[in-house]
Amino acid sequence: MQKGIIGKKIGMTQIFDETGKVIPVTVVEAGPCVVVRKKTLENDGYEAVQLGFGDIRAKRVNKPLRRYFEKAGVALKRTLKEFRLDDISGLNVGDIVKADTFAEGDIVDVCGTSKGKGYAGTIKRHNNARLKETHGSGPVHRHAGSMGACSSPSRIYKGKGMPGHLGAERVTVQNLKIVKIDAENNLIAIKGAVPGPKNGTVTIVDCVKKA
Repeated sequence: MQKGIIGKKIGMTQIFDETGKVIPVTVVEAGPCVVVRKKTLENDGYEAVQLGFGDIRAKRVNKPLRRYFEKAGVALKRTLKEFRLDDISGLNVGDIVKADTFAEGDIVDVCGTSKGKGYAGTIKRHNNARLKETHGSGPVHRHAGSMGACSSPSRIYKGKGMPGHLGAERVTVQNLKIVKIDAENNLIAIKGAVPGPKNGTVTIVDCVKKA
């Protein structure tokens, strides 16, 4: 059965396996999440569950969203995510999903928002080479240089690597292995790096492909 949960990235550390080998892991506070809505094939055209994660004060929630939670009969939550799972028959509105829904050894996909790095040039954003700093390069040794568009077509082709906003994008890292689970504290240790900054919200979904 496919599984999913919302969590918060705590940070990175390292743990040791049975042979004493060091494993770098990312610790995620996964859940507890509450089922806010259940979508069915008859009413919505597809099957999915909507989970809520993280408490929030009522003054920070607008009235329509507040009534949405009241209608579901659940407490206000900061983050809402929808999961299209293979089988949602075992989940109903108000059910709690915790970290122990996963098991050690599960292969998961983790989705998060990468760190925002602001406005960046082509060298940092696209790994372009810079000009030589000798023989008259002047103050433009980190500029993008000629675009190669003359009188025809007299424009920049779509997709050209240009300066612009870097980071703050949705990134999915696939086929990560769950190394350890602390069910009491709702913590999951995932091997490798998980996208996003510290305390950033991430989504963990059981991967169909198994190792």
